[in-house]
Amino acid sequence: MSVPNQSKGIVEEFIIVGFPGLQDQASKNIIFATFLFVYVCILLCNILIIGIFLLDEELHTPMYLLVVNLAFSDIIITTTVVPKLLAVCSSGLNVISIPACFIQMFFIGATIAVESFILALMSYDRYVAICKPLYYFSMTNNYLVKKQIIVCWVSAFIIMLFPVITTSRLQLCGSKLMSCFCENAAFHQVACSDTTVSNYAGLVSGLFVTIGPFAFIVFSYIRIITSVLRAGSSTGYLKAFYTCSTHLLIIAVFYLVAVGTYPVGRVPNVSADMRIMAVLLQNVIPPLFNPIIYCLRTRKIRESFLKILKRNKILSSGI
Repeated sequence: MSVPNQSKGIVEEFIIVGFPGLQDQASKNIIFATFLFVYVCILLCNILIIGIFLLDEELHTPMYLLVVNLAFSDIIITTTVVPKLLAVCSSGLNVISIPACFIQMFFIGATIAVESFILALMSYDRYVAICKPLYYFSMTNNYLVKKQIIVCWVSAFIIMLFPVITTSRLQLCGSKLMSCFCENAAFHQVACSDTTVSNYAGLVSGLFVTIGPFAFIVFSYIRIITSVLRAGSSTGYLKAFYTCSTHLLIIAVFYLVAVGTYPVGRVPNVSADMRIMAVLLQNVIPPLFNPIIYCLRTRKIRESFLKILKRNKILSSGI
């Protein structure tokens, strides 16, 4: 696969520049050490969540199925983004083939979309648990949630095909991508053909996978708040808050990071390094905080973890 280039013939590969203002080795070493630590934490924490779920059958419920898929998507997105950044900073391996670049772009967008859809499914689960507790197991169960999760993954991957395909059709006049990974904004900077279609494809896809689920989440919580207020019980308020607090924190991290970082690349006079860091943090902060929030805020996960540790200790002592 090759992309025509008006000034240099054929672009056969891209160069990931990283942070253009931080090209000295000392800065690269700091970036490498920081994001290596963050990446290891993300992997360990999310693998811990998945491992606890697999080892404790009591957690095989609809809500924890969603939590595990959130952890799995967190692992995918950071593994798609961070290792290339580490390679660029440590050994200067900043070259990436065109197919690999588009694959990276596709998986980043798709996994972000999956997370957004899963957060919406979690809000529905909380709505049923609080507003219709007697009908919980008839309205949602493992079989139904597994089907919904499959729909989330398939839909996310289909939706993200459109911006990637339109971006791949751009005619390029350069091979240096001012970013830490392959993204639409970096492609548009080196494009010498009209980017209108690609911009609109990215905008529509982004709105569909963020605004749509967010509206559903808001609607679900309006129903939850209305139901709790009608009950008029202080005990009901506390129970509802405890049931929803973890999910609300996850939502806050996901959307506040998106809202906080999105305008950075569109504000005049913002440096390229600031824009790149904002995009990078958008793909790193939620995967880092999600498992920490669940481990600290969810009693059943903590109890399961302690139970597994005690069980393994008994087995090892018996041996």
